Amino acid sequence: MSVDNKVPEIRIKNFSGKWYEVALSSVIDVRSGKDYKHLGKGNIPVYGTGGYMLSVDSALSNDEDAIGIGRKGTIDKPCILRAPFWTVDTLFYAVPLPGFNLDFLFCLFQKIEWKKHNESTGVPSLSKIAINNVPVYATNELEQTAIGNYFQKIDALINQHQQKHDKLNSIKKAMLEKMFPKQGETIPEIRFKGFSGEWEAVQVGDIAKTTIGEFVKQTRQNPNSPYPVFNGGKSFTGHYDDYNNEGDKILVSARGANAGFVNYQKTRFWAGNSCYSIEINEKSEYHTIFVYFSIKRIQHLFTDFQQAANIPSISKGDVEKFKIMIPSFKEQTAIGNYFEKLDNLINQHQQQITKLNNIKQACLSKMFV
Repeated sequence: MSVDNKVPEIRIKNFSGKWYEVALSSVIDVRSGKDYKHLGKGNIPVYGTGGYMLSVDSALSNDEDAIGIGRKGTIDKPCILRAPFWTVDTLFYAVPLPGFNLDFLFCLFQKIEWKKHNESTGVPSLSKIAINNVPVYATNELEQTAIGNYFQKIDALINQHQQKHDKLNSIKKAMLEKMFPKQGETIPEIRFKGFSGEWEAVQVGDIAKTTIGEFVKQTRQNPNSPYPVFNGGKSFTGHYDDYNNEGDKILVSARGANAGFVNYQKTRFWAGNSCYSIEINEKSEYHTIFVYFSIKRIQHLFTDFQQAANIPSISKGDVEKFKIMIPSFKEQTAIGNYFEKLDNLINQHQQQITKLNNIKQACLSKMFV
């Protein structure tokens, strides 16, 4: 942006001229939410600072869309509210004044660093006065509409990918429940066609070799190095120039807040001394991806083994005696491939969400003064 010149760095074609500075009080009417407990059930959504809460039979705003902004608690997560709606007393709703576009103003609200306007030393709080006094730069209504429409399209794409991402995650969660035998049973509820017979209980130590990693030196980590470093967290913590494990292994966090968290690493990596690596012994009999999902779906059971009160940890023996159920290798392969494809689809949507959010943030930075 260029505040001195009062023009944005990037501009939609055919628009020119300087933007002008105004206080938010000149572009919006900030209104207070109210208690809803006296209302009956209905189809009017009630929103708080955390989002949708429930539906009632009356509206605070019947026909005016608005921007929700927290009065108390979460004050830096503005949201669009489509009429009719009701907001609780911890959520203000700001209605655009004539000549101002809702989607354009929503972009401005997302750019504002609301925590800088916090008026409390305890629970974060905003007042109408604090909101009204925030200075912003605006442009004519035609350009506002063009900008608002552009960001509305980006948000729509993000929401589409998010909905698909969430739906696939729900399918995955349901299938992990139904495609593996329940506790105490030997046959799953749902099965691929052509498979039958009981599954067999095995311990991880019966089918795989478990090793602990080596000490991680922070000074050796380099974001440009090729090999991810795993050391007790939910994901890799950095990168090394060296590796101490080949890929196609199951990882289990050994200690710390995430003790017992399970990962799978397809390519070479460095395992730290808070990370167990599990390598399947006979890969013609046991499918690594299947074994990974078998452990992952019940990783919460590792908490039963956590040994330290202050720093949770699990031992190598805990990993080796962890029990899972195993069908034939052919069925293992079918199940493993199914969940691997699901994960790939989920990751593709997550990558698109991340990419679109990055584009959005870059445009918010460059398309406004």
